[in-house]
Amino acid sequence: EICVASIDGAIAAQNGGAHRIELNSALPLGGITPSAGLVRAVVESLDIPVIAMLRPRESGFCYSRNEFDVMRRDLDVLLEAGVTGVAFGFLNEDATVDSKRCRTIVEQMGEAEPVFHRAFDVVPEPHSALTELKSVGVRRVMTSGQCPTAMEGSKTIQSLVEAAGSDIEILAAGGVRTHNVVQLIQDTGCQHVHAAMLTEATDRSMGNNVSFSAQRKNSEETYSTTDESRVRDFVQATIR
Repeated sequence: EICVASIDGAIAAQNGGAHRIELNSALPLGGITPSAGLVRAVVESLDIPVIAMLRPRESGFCYSRNEFDVMRRDLDVLLEAGVTGVAFGFLNEDATVDSKRCRTIVEQMGEAEPVFHRAFDVVPEPHSALTELKSVGVRRVMTSGQCPTAMEGSKTIQSLVEAAGSDIEILAAGGVRTHNVVQLIQDTGCQHVHAAMLTEATDRSMGNNVSFSAQRKNSEETYSTTDESRVRDFVQATIR
């Protein structure tokens, strides 16, 4: 699975051999809900499954009542656009899984695939959380094994794969690269991996020192986009 944030990135991922994409906006913020126009364009352009991110803002995963209402409205838009599935995560203030909201979203999704994203990596008891997510109908859980990278969390990922059995899929994510993906698969037994194969692109219309983002540290001329050749190398590494 390749994480993308644009129509060009989605096409590059498919051309590079990705089996599935996760579609976001604002990857530097960890990914938020993509726009309706972007989702429709990607679904119309791709033949591979499209998982869309459902996340209204950066930071944590305990949302206000108003934010949750917006997420349900956004979910309707994503489903109407024809996405294969949706990645979401709801936690209580103590970082435990908010089963009530998860169940509400899963029921609203109908036949689409419910994916619990890396909010899972901050829950206090991952195995209990996995059991809870199974019970509400989640089909896939994305995790780095509660570590900064999946390689560092490989032992936890392995234990989750064993606990999951055939009931729910474990999607390894976090620092997954071409040079380590084979070792990760061997160490964890994980059959699903998630990566962002990015490169830096330039928009030369930004010819002066004007800045539009208080948080941006690099030049306004540059932005990240999916690198088709890197995707191809990554995919090839997983099937050798």
